[in-house]
Order: sequence, then structure tokens, then C-alpha cells
Amino acid sequence: MSEDNIELNKSNKAKNSSNENKLDSTTDASPKKMSESKTTNDKQENIPAKSEKKVNDDKTKDFKDSREKKIENTPSESSQKVKNTEQKISETKKVKDTGVKKSDTKVAKTLTASTNKIKKVNNSDNKQNDAKFNQTESNNKINEQPEYIEKLVSINRVAKVVKGGRRFSFAALVVVGDGNGMVGHGKGKAKEVPEAIKKATDEAKTRLMRVPLRQGRTLHHDIKGRFDSGKVYLRSAPSGTGVIAGGPMRAVFEALGIQDIVAKSVGTSNPHNMVRATFEALKSASSPKIIAARRGLKINDITKRRKISQGGVDGAKN
Repeated sequence: MSEDNIELNKSNKAKNSSNENKLDSTTDASPKKMSESKTTNDKQENIPAKSEKKVNDDKTKDFKDSREKKIENTPSESSQKVKNTEQKISETKKVKDTGVKKSDTKVAKTLTASTNKIKKVNNSDNKQNDAKFNQTESNNKINEQPEYIEKLVSINRVAKVVKGGRRFSFAALVVVGDGNGMVGHGKGKAKEVPEAIKKATDEAKTRLMRVPLRQGRTLHHDIKGRFDSGKVYLRSAPSGTGVIAGGPMRAVFEALGIQDIVAKSVGTSNPHNMVRATFEALKSASSPKIIAARRGLKINDITKRRKISQGGVDGAKN
């Protein structure tokens, strides 16, 4: 029994020793393996770390290079700000200059427009003043020139015979006067009556003549006149007599402004000849003033003689 135990113990010891050797070997191998694995891991870790570092370094280099390039290509923020401010200032200056130019042009335009307006206003004022002056002149002329008395003496229808028949026209005789010693006559011919009268009145106004009147109512002396077959006798009359005369002669006296007269037409009754005969008589009418100037005397000398002659005639009558 003992021997068997001893052998068993020996075998157990051998086993234990073998196990221990195995464990030692395994333990020795495991740290080696662990160290190897660690080294491999470290190597593996170091390799990507290095690669990552290299990549990172490359990236940083590229970034730096690109940044430097950008920095080189693009100015700094301060310079950009300065440039922006300078651009803004230049723009504002341009705007101001353009505004000034525009304002100058506007001012010039406004000045020219104002000057043109002033000129227009002045021209309009001048025109208005001229028009007012002309109106005042015309009004003064109208006021100076009294209204004319127009008397239509006769209208005659005249026929002109042509190949296709007759063409009628009208002849008008008009006497015009101011009623204060001015009188004129005229004739006009037209295809219508108003036109003929207008022509006659215009001609009469251009042929006015002054006739001296005694006290503005009658003639100074008796007159006679003749034109062709028309004979006329005109006599002065005292106040209250009135106008005693035929148709054409009455028109002349009314236009002349005579209030007291006795007239007689001997011969023709043609109105044209009667009117012309009366005008021929009135042309020979005179006054003491005209005779005194002609003879070189005073007006009183002539009027005294008239009074004496009138007194002698009155005494003879009585």
C-alpha cells in the first residue's frame, strides 16, 4: 500500500510538475503573445495614427496653402472695408457731383424757364399795354371823332345786259355829316344793297368838308349853286324857321347840322345832280372871319357893316 501511494504521489507530482511547466510555458507564452499582440496593436494603432497625422498635416498644409492663396488673392477685411468705404465715398461724391450737376442743370433750366416766363410775361404785358394803348387811342379817336349822321338819299337798281340775260346791281347815294359843320357825300355800287350803302358811306367819310355856320344853325349869307342841269338857291333864315328844302337837299342840311334855312331847287329833280349842286353852293359859303383874313381887316369891321346894312334895311321896311 505504501509503495502504491508513493508511486501515486510520484505520478501526481510529475503531473503537477508537467502542469506547472505547461502553465509556466503558457504564462510565458501568453505575455509574449500579449506583448506581441500589444506591439502589433501598437503598430497597427501607430500606423493609422501616423497616416491620420499625415492626412491631417496634409490637410492643414493644403488649408494653409489655400488660405494663404486666398489671403494673397483676396484682400484683408480691413482693406476690403477701406476699399468699400472709399467706393462708397466715391459713389457719394459722384452722386453729389451728379446731384450738383443735375441741380445746376435744374437751376439753369429753371432760370432759363423763369427768364422765358419773364420774357413771355413781359411780352404779354407789352402786348396788353400796346393793346390797351391802341384801345385807348381808338377810344380817344372815337371820342374825338363824333358819331356820324348817315343819310341814305337814294338807291337805284341798275341792270347790265349780257349774253345770258340781265345782271342787276344797286347804286346808293349817301350823305354823311357830324351835325356840326362837317358834311360829305358818296356813291357806291354793288350786287347787294348793304354793300352798296357801305361803299357809299366809306367814300362819303373820305370826302368830308367844313362849312362855316352862323351860330351853328344857319348860313352866313345867301348862296346859289349849279351842277349840270341842277340849280339850287340857299338862303339864311332867322331862328325858328326850320329846314325848308326838298328831299335830297334836306338830307344834306340835316347831316350838316343846319336848323334854319330856306332852299329851292330849280331845274332837275335828279338826286345826284341836286346833291352835287348843293355841295357846290356850300363850297362857296364864307364867314366874316374868312373875309377878314382875306382882306386883312378885323372881324368887328365886317360885322358892323352887316349890322348897319341890316338896320338900314329894317328902317326902309318900316
